[in-house]
Amino acid sequence: MASSAIETDGQEILDLEKNRQAEKAQWVFNAPEPPSLWRELMDSARETVLPRGKRFPYLKDKDGLFKTVISVLQAMFPIFSWCRHYNAKKLRNDLLAGLTLASLCIPQGIGYATLAKLDPQYGLYTSVIPPLIYAVMGTSRDIAIGPVAVVSLLMSSMVPKLEDPEANPIAYGNLVLTTTFFAGIFQAAFGLFRLGFLVDFLSHAAIVGFVSGAAIVIGHQQMKGLLGIAHFTNKTAVISVMQAIWRSIHLYWNPHNFILGCSFLSFIILTRFVGKRNRKLFWLPATAPLISVVLSTLLVYLTRADKHGVIIIKHIKKGLNPGSIHELQFNNPHIGEVAKTGLIVAVIAITEATEVGRSFASIKGYRINGNQEMVAFGFMNILGSFTSCYVATGSFSRSAVNFSAGCETAMSNIVMAITVIISLELLTRLLYFTPIAVRSAIILSALPGLVDPHEAYYIWKVDKLDFLVCIRAFFGVLFASVEIGLLAAVIISFVKIIIFSIRPGTEELGRLPGTDIFCDVNQYPMAVKNSKALIIRVKSGLLCFANAIFVKEKIMKWATEEEENDSQGKRTVQVVILDMSNLMNIDMSGIASLLELQNNLASGGMELAITNPKWQVIHKLRLANFVTEMGGRVFLTVGEAVDACLGAKMAAV
Repeated sequence: MASSAIETDGQEILDLEKNRQAEKAQWVFNAPEPPSLWRELMDSARETVLPRGKRFPYLKDKDGLFKTVISVLQAMFPIFSWCRHYNAKKLRNDLLAGLTLASLCIPQGIGYATLAKLDPQYGLYTSVIPPLIYAVMGTSRDIAIGPVAVVSLLMSSMVPKLEDPEANPIAYGNLVLTTTFFAGIFQAAFGLFRLGFLVDFLSHAAIVGFVSGAAIVIGHQQMKGLLGIAHFTNKTAVISVMQAIWRSIHLYWNPHNFILGCSFLSFIILTRFVGKRNRKLFWLPATAPLISVVLSTLLVYLTRADKHGVIIIKHIKKGLNPGSIHELQFNNPHIGEVAKTGLIVAVIAITEATEVGRSFASIKGYRINGNQEMVAFGFMNILGSFTSCYVATGSFSRSAVNFSAGCETAMSNIVMAITVIISLELLTRLLYFTPIAVRSAIILSALPGLVDPHEAYYIWKVDKLDFLVCIRAFFGVLFASVEIGLLAAVIISFVKIIIFSIRPGTEELGRLPGTDIFCDVNQYPMAVKNSKALIIRVKSGLLCFANAIFVKEKIMKWATEEEENDSQGKRTVQVVILDMSNLMNIDMSGIASLLELQNNLASGGMELAITNPKWQVIHKLRLANFVTEMGGRVFLTVGEAVDACLGAKMAAV
C-alpha cells in the first residue's frame, strides 16, 4: 500500500510538472503578433520627423501649444536649455577659456588654411561662423570648433586633382567651398534621417590608423615651410614627399628658415612640458603658438630677415567673412567628384568630432546627442560655405585646451569667434612679417597628439582583426594616398562584418553543476554535457540566406559525429536542442534550412527542439507551419526542453 501511494504521488508530481511545462510553452505560442512592417516604418518615420514627440504631454493643457513650441526649440537649439541656468561665474570661466582658445586657434587656423592650399584668412574665417552656429545648435560643452589638420589634408589631397591651386587659385577655392557645402548637406542628412550608423562603418581602429598616418604625412609636408623650399610636390605619399625634400635640399634651401622654425618649435614643446608639470600654468602651452607668432614677427621685422631669405606670410586680407554663395560651383563638370569628396570629408569630420565630444562628455558626466551633433555640424558647414569657410569640425587639441581652461558651456566658442572677428578687423596687417617656418612649427607641434601608439598597441592586444584595419589605414595613407588608406580600412571593416555574418559561430552547451544554467562547454570546462541531448546555440542575430546553409551543415556535422560516437558506444543522442536566444530574426532561407535540418535529423532517429525563440522568429515559424512540422517542441528554456524531450523518451520506453 505504501509503495503504491508513493508511486501515485510521484505520478502526480510528474503530471504537474508536465502541465507546468506545457503552460510555459504556451507563453511562447500565445505571444501577440509583432508589429507589422508598415507599422515599423511609420514609427521610424515618426521618430525621424519628431524624435521628441512622445515627450510632449502638454498638448491637452491650455498652454500646451506654447510648451510644445518651447520643447521643440530646446531640442533644435540646445542653447535655449543651458542659457536659462547661465550665471556670472560660468561667464567668467567661459571668457577665460574662449580667450585662451583664440590665442591658439588664430595661429593654427592660419597654418591649417595653408595646409589646405588656401589663403591664410580662410582659416580665420572658419574660426568665426561655424563656432557661432555650433554654440547655438551643438550639445557638447567642451568641443572647440574650427579648421583641423586632418580635414585640411583631405582637402589638399583630393580637390587639387580637380583644379590646380597654384595655376587657378580662385577656381580651386570655389571647389573647396562647394565641397564644404556638400559635406554640410551630408552631415545634416545623417542627423535629420537618423543615419548616424553609416558613420560607424569607419571603425575606431580605422580612425586611429588613418589619423596617425595623416599626422605623419602632414609632418613631412611641413618640411617645405621649415626648410624654406619654394617648389614642392602635391602628392601626399611619404615616399614622394621624401624624394621632393631630398631633391630640394640638394638644389636650394635656406638655413635661416630652418633655424627659426626649429627654435620656436622647441619653445612650444618646452612650454607644453612645463604646462604638464604645473597644472596652474595650463595657459602657457595654449598661448605658446601665439607668443611664437608675435615674437617671430617682431624678430623678422626688426632684423629685416625677409631680405635674407626668410619666407614670410605677407598679405592677409582684412575684414569679416565675405559672402560666397555665388562662388559655389554646381555646374562644374567635376561636380560628382566634388560631392564624393564632400561625403568623405563629412564622415571623417563627424567621426573625429564625435570621438572628441564623447571623450570630454564622459569625463564631466553628461551626454551628447549624436544625431543633434550631426545636424549642428551640417548646418554650420552649409552656412559656412556661404561665408567663405571651409569644412570645420571639433579639434582635439583645442578642445583639450578649452577643457583645461575650465570652460562651462559652448559660450567659450562664442568668445573665441568674437576675438577672431576683432583680429580680422584690426590685427591682420601685423601678421605681414610672420615667417612661414614658424607657421609650420605650430602645425608640427600639434601633430604628436594625433599619433597614438598606445591606442594602437591596445587594439593589437584586444582584437587582432581590428589591428589589421588600423595598420591598413595607417600604411595606406602613408604610402599610397588618403583616399586609398580610407578605402582600404572601410573594405576590411566590411569584410569583417561579412565574414561574421556568413560564418557565425556555434557552440555546444552543457549544464553548470548544481544550476539550471547552460553554457559553452569550451568556455566553461566544468559544464556537464547531456549524454542523450546535443544542445547547440548559434552565435548570430540573424539566420538568413547568407548563413543558413552554413549553420545547418555545421549542426548536421555535429549530429553526425555524435551518431558515430553512438555506434562506438560512447554517447547516445536522442534529441538536438537548438537554443535561439541570440537569434533576433529569420528569413525564408533560414526557415527552409531548419525544415531540412528537421528532416535530416528525423531520418537519423533524432528529434529537433528549439528554445527561447524571439518574437519575430516564433511568429514566422508559426506562419510557415514549422512548429507543427516539428511536433510543437518549442520551449522557454533549455532546461525545460531537456526535461520534456528526454522525459517523454523515458516514458515511451
